[in-house]
Amino acid sequence: MKIFIQDIPVNIVSSEDLIDGSQYDHVIEGNGVDLQLEKLRDEVLIRHATKKQVEEFMLYLKQNEVKKLDGITFSVDHYHEVIDHVKSEYTIIEAAGGLVLKQGQALMIFRTKKWDLPKGKLESGEKPKEGAIREVMEECNIMVRPGRKIGHTWHTYKRNNEKILKKTYWYSMYCIDDSEMRPEVREDIQDLRWMDDRGLRQAFYNTYASIRYVFRQYYRLF
Repeated sequence: MKIFIQDIPVNIVSSEDLIDGSQYDHVIEGNGVDLQLEKLRDEVLIRHATKKQVEEFMLYLKQNEVKKLDGITFSVDHYHEVIDHVKSEYTIIEAAGGLVLKQGQALMIFRTKKWDLPKGKLESGEKPKEGAIREVMEECNIMVRPGRKIGHTWHTYKRNNEKILKKTYWYSMYCIDDSEMRPEVREDIQDLRWMDDRGLRQAFYNTYASIRYVFRQYYRLF
């Protein structure tokens, strides 16, 4: 399970999974040791992390601005127990969105001063793919044809002092008609733009880590 907290990817995996430690800048043996959270930086792997260590880190991340940490992976011995505990700390909601393509370009939206992908909360009884198509059409006023499922992301935020864990399903889509394309200002969207690879590379400097992750997952699939 990969959760984006304050735009930092927190990955929780089973210790039974094979992990290449060489991919990380720092590898720490957990087993209940003091992680010295304020000193963590770059890409970090914690082997045999405890539920308490995961909980303490997530609390620390919510309360402190962490600039030097690029990402952290907790390898835990009791994976499902830890995941269930993490989820129990939040109200879980589901959303869906799309990575829309047209002639080698991808559609990005500009909202709250960052480049993003169109997405939104699922309605009651709505299936993720249906919700993803609806959100793209509502936010961008275009017609699309759905493609393959890319995957999903998790991220956290607070709303009225309630801790939210949002699961967003992502789908590739193909534009059928954008002749009346316009941003939905009621959703705080200021701009819509088709971007080629060069434009996307520039946009990635001002987007969310979760959005870059969606693109990486798409490139792996296609």
